[in-house]
Amino acid sequence: MNFKNRFSKIICASVWLVTWAGFSSTPSHSLFPEPDETTFLNLRNNLKPVQQSISGTVTDETGAPLPGATVLEKGTTNGTTTDFDGNYIIDVAQNAVLEVSYLGYSTKEISVNGQATINAQLEPDATQLEDVVVVGYGTQKRSDVTGSIASVKSEDFNKGVVTNPGELLQGKIAGVNVTSVSGEPGASQNIVIRGVGSFRSGTTPLFVIDGFVIDNTSTGVASNPLNFINPQDIESMDVLKDASAAAIYGARAANGVIVITTKKGKAGKSEMNLSVSTAFSTLTNQMDIFGSDEFRRQVPAAGGTLVDGGANTDWQDELTRTGITKNVNFSMSGGGADKFSYYASVGVNDQQGIFENSSLKRYSGRLNLNQKAFDGRLNVDFNMTASRILNNRPEASAIVTDMLELNPTVPVYTNGVPTVLDDNRLNPIVRNQIYLDEANSNRILANIAPSVEIIKGLTYRLNLGVDYSSTNRDEQQAPYALLEDFNQGTLNSRVITNQNTLVENTLNYTFSKGDHNVTFLVGHSYQEVLLQQKIFELESFATNDIEPRYQDQISSQEFPTSLFSKAEKNELESYFGRLNYGYKDKYLLTATMRADGSSRFGENNKYGYFPSVALGWNISKENFLAESSIVNNLKLRASWGQTGNQEGIDNKVSLASYTDSKADNDTYPLDDGATTLDGYPFGTVPARTANPNLKWEVATSTNIGLDFGLFNNRLTGTFDYFKKVTTDVVMFANRVDPIQPTEKIWTNLENLEIHNSGVEFALDYRAVIGSDFTMNIGGNVSFIDNEVKDSPFAIITTGSAQGAGQTGATINGYLNNQPIGTFYVKEFVGIGEDGKNLFRDVNGDGEILDDDRIAAGSALPDVLYAFYLKFDYKNFDLGLNFNGVSGNKIYNHTAMSSFSKGQLSRNLNTTDFAIQYPAEDVSNSNEVSTRYLEDGSFLRLNNATLGYNLLADKIGLDDYVNNIRFTLTGQNLFLITDYTGYNPEVNTGEAIDGIQTFGIDRYTYPSPRTILVGLNVTF
Repeated sequence: MNFKNRFSKIICASVWLVTWAGFSSTPSHSLFPEPDETTFLNLRNNLKPVQQSISGTVTDETGAPLPGATVLEKGTTNGTTTDFDGNYIIDVAQNAVLEVSYLGYSTKEISVNGQATINAQLEPDATQLEDVVVVGYGTQKRSDVTGSIASVKSEDFNKGVVTNPGELLQGKIAGVNVTSVSGEPGASQNIVIRGVGSFRSGTTPLFVIDGFVIDNTSTGVASNPLNFINPQDIESMDVLKDASAAAIYGARAANGVIVITTKKGKAGKSEMNLSVSTAFSTLTNQMDIFGSDEFRRQVPAAGGTLVDGGANTDWQDELTRTGITKNVNFSMSGGGADKFSYYASVGVNDQQGIFENSSLKRYSGRLNLNQKAFDGRLNVDFNMTASRILNNRPEASAIVTDMLELNPTVPVYTNGVPTVLDDNRLNPIVRNQIYLDEANSNRILANIAPSVEIIKGLTYRLNLGVDYSSTNRDEQQAPYALLEDFNQGTLNSRVITNQNTLVENTLNYTFSKGDHNVTFLVGHSYQEVLLQQKIFELESFATNDIEPRYQDQISSQEFPTSLFSKAEKNELESYFGRLNYGYKDKYLLTATMRADGSSRFGENNKYGYFPSVALGWNISKENFLAESSIVNNLKLRASWGQTGNQEGIDNKVSLASYTDSKADNDTYPLDDGATTLDGYPFGTVPARTANPNLKWEVATSTNIGLDFGLFNNRLTGTFDYFKKVTTDVVMFANRVDPIQPTEKIWTNLENLEIHNSGVEFALDYRAVIGSDFTMNIGGNVSFIDNEVKDSPFAIITTGSAQGAGQTGATINGYLNNQPIGTFYVKEFVGIGEDGKNLFRDVNGDGEILDDDRIAAGSALPDVLYAFYLKFDYKNFDLGLNFNGVSGNKIYNHTAMSSFSKGQLSRNLNTTDFAIQYPAEDVSNSNEVSTRYLEDGSFLRLNNATLGYNLLADKIGLDDYVNNIRFTLTGQNLFLITDYTGYNPEVNTGEAIDGIQTFGIDRYTYPSPRTILVGLNVTF
């Protein structure tokens, strides 16, 4: 019995009771006699139509069951969905009409007419099989798309502990490489779409969330800028890869565009959803460093004097933990009569890292509303998300250093307190106690978009939005009296606010006449980003139980308080237009133009212009294929266009800037009595000279693609060839003329070009085997060739060494006729008779100098691949997702800094890497070379999910619950690689002058293995 039946009986009973109570004492001659059973039944039947139970099965054109099909009583909100076997049960009125629907199939209406069993066989609907994809400032049917756009729906997202949207896409789309900087909760990511094409602008694509363009400016923490979005609120993600798709976003689209659409309510369907999960994360694989017994043998063998603490300590075990993640999300959605719909959600994600003091806790809320009026001609969309993130970060590189280097014979504790280590080194247990890096971030993203249909086909839309974030971050180290270098205590306190406002006006006109279909879009956009920041640095605090951030610290001459403040405003004004034309739905044309004016560029190049054009041919709609039983979809695409890049470039760098200085000869002794520089006044000197000719980076792209669907679209796929050339690359470069007021200037490198070209292939196959089993198998592969052309420099460094005796040495960079991130190092050939390094004399001059360095491979992979398998059997389902790369190298900076014979002789732990050459001298230098360069190829089982759908009617809950689902998910379950570090999919090198680095592993926070148990209830 469902809620409606119970409710109607309660109403009838209440009416009967009221009638009986009000008229039971009425005389027999009353006009209202006491109601008998017949009166009650008649009253009930007049209040509610007679209900009956309908059951049946929904199948596809082959007779296979369709699980999840919707069966709705037409004109009501009374509905249900089919189980795995396509079966359903629903109570409806005797005169009802059932609406049976399923994605990709035509909706069927069936009159009940007293039937108790109604089976429905649905037929494919070609128009529905053409998914709607989100493009810039609108949507299109997949069959009408001429650009290279890939889409991922929520049901296909990566599962498990997912902190930000980038993780949802990993391995899902050809040509898109997603890698995390580290395994830390909420760590930032490198998302590369079709290769790296810039110096300073990095790889980050443009993100558009429900029509609002996000600015990638830092919010004060080195974490992902999209952590504020709850991934469970996302309905789909569309990746615009080529210029035809992305050019509508002009100056910021050279790295590609990712359009995120959040969930919306559906008219006539009310639903609530509760999901809870708990996950357990552990260190994936330990590095094979020496155990205590081996350490005791190897230190004397290396010529060292063993310091034996008598213990057997595994520092990797001691300094890691099982991180527990708890996730709770609740949402409700619905709507009525096609005029109003809503989606609201709240969520809490509490994620622990595998290090102490490592966590990310997010509280999020979302409200999406849609209201229509005037017969649908007025439409208002409102989207808002609010979040609060509490992020605790450990001193990760120091912890990893201790995990690998600390003497395994030294006990963690002595007499119940952390052991005092030799060499003025801090016990990592103490570090965890005195070190804190905590950031609290609040963020609100909201936009309202009213639109009105002025005349038939002509729609005006206004989009007003604001993205406001505020971050307070305290990084402190409490005083520790037992070590001289740590006895004062320090505090770095930062306050950062970021305000992004957007105003957009668009006109969209659509009309059809005969075989012609035209859509024309014009628009204007104005966006302003204001960043404000204050940083306080303090030192010397009292030794007590009060944290430095809560103490009063008085600035002194010895320990002065420093304050750094800045404010930056960036403005972007744009005009854009797009024409879509289709003839007979066979021949398609898309033309786009955008003009962007930015405050970041010079007076003579304030505006940039970004055109694109694309053609499409739906071959499958030609007469010779229209009736084909094999080819259901075949479309050829070709496009050319230009996009721009202003990301990663400082604001208003084309303008001159000045600063006060006492350095060098920047002062003049106006006071004759001055005896020191402190007595001189500050001088005003140029900090930056003007360059009115500074202009955009431009990426010119071509693309040829083929989309196909075969055998009733059981087999679908895409193939693309692309080429992208970046010119006018912006760089903060050294001047050629030394007689200039500043050493460097922001400029365009006119001759240098960055080339990216390659092919992408994606394939998906769906099979129905019997009535209980379905299978999906698919994958994608990309081959990408990256090359730098006509650089005026011998090398532009992207990565350099750090540490004693290493700092500044080039590891990789931009070289002519080589890929970005090419490792430019000496070639290690062994250990000489003197126990020192031997390097190959490349030029044969008898000396080993910088000109003997070689191009030894690139940090960028030239092959990306992923594949998946999904099986459904009755109420069970299993999904496996794999991803990998090949053709790239990784520089193991950790090995260079820690795994040496000299380290071992000083009672610091290492791996057998340090003893592979018995004749090596302990004083041999760890010089940058191919000795530390390793193959970065890998294959990973990214995630695996086993699910079970519990049928509510089997346990008597079908009146209350629509669906109950249990899941067991594993992430990072296994990894096949020759790389000897923790993880080949990381990059912890530091940027140099704002130029992004690639492929360097330096004491990286390890990526964990995670097991998650989840429950999802829909009612």
